[in-house]
Amino acid sequence: MGDSAIHALAGSVGGCVSMALTYPLVNLSTRAAVQTKKEDLTLIQAIQKTLEKEGLSGLYSGLSSSLAGIAITNGVYYAFYEESRSFLLKRRSKTPYSTSALTTSEGIIAGLIAGSITTIVTNPIWTVQTKQSTHAVTETSNNGEIKKIKPSAWEAAKEILEKDGLKGFWRGIGPALILVINPVIQYTTFERLVAILLSYRLARKVGSGVSTTGQNPLGRSSLSDWDMFILGAASKLVATGGTYPYIVVKSRLQAATHKYKSSLHALFQILKTEGISGLYAGLGAKLLQSVLTAAFMFVAQRRIYEYVKRLVTIAAQRRLALA
Repeated sequence: MGDSAIHALAGSVGGCVSMALTYPLVNLSTRAAVQTKKEDLTLIQAIQKTLEKEGLSGLYSGLSSSLAGIAITNGVYYAFYEESRSFLLKRRSKTPYSTSALTTSEGIIAGLIAGSITTIVTNPIWTVQTKQSTHAVTETSNNGEIKKIKPSAWEAAKEILEKDGLKGFWRGIGPALILVINPVIQYTTFERLVAILLSYRLARKVGSGVSTTGQNPLGRSSLSDWDMFILGAASKLVATGGTYPYIVVKSRLQAATHKYKSSLHALFQILKTEGISGLYAGLGAKLLQSVLTAAFMFVAQRRIYEYVKRLVTIAAQRRLALA
């Protein structure tokens, strides 16, 4: 198994772990984003209301499709990112391919290509997840009691297909493609913050009179896990805060709870009827979820990568011993 494949596997599993741990926040932010009538509930109040009406399962409605979505999303993204990266590196004529690395502009291009392909491939999964999270099916029990339950992934997919046909699975693809810039903003911001922090620490080291002659300059390996967590969280906050209005538009188009003709129509209608606050509905839960997901993802992905890498190395050594 190649190194890029191990990274893809670790990303998929790590994404599932972080999604499972933070899913109630994902669910609540999605519901808040698609609601036109705002109740101005705090996060705690929203959780209590969901538990009272739907029970614990209400907080996890749509989890199955979300886990499938994040696993496939991460796997496809890593695969196409590596392919795009290899293509860009092979086009170079002066720099040896084996020792070169992507420039910032090349990294952005690779991210946009991988993100666009991933979005087109996985949009049906997120449309089904949004349908599960925001819609309820009325069911009458034997004793005449009427209950509202969330549809299964299959029921949600079947309803979308019957109502809108195959094209219904790609509702919200416009804002979803625009949201490809989210990870680009995140990683570009992250790299800049890392550079600023390292420059600051190097300047302090020099200013304190410590000689750096003959020493390697401070590199990323000098950053602690806590440094990486803080910088990752900060970059995610910038990316999510900057692109959140399109997250709201995408959620509403996928939920199909509003009569919007296009992404721009949805954007202007929300502004007209709900004001700026409508474009940031559910932002608090989303920001909290983003920060926690980044933290869990960082830990889980690194641990899984190290574990799988160790297993692959052991397997390779055994094959050599038996040869």
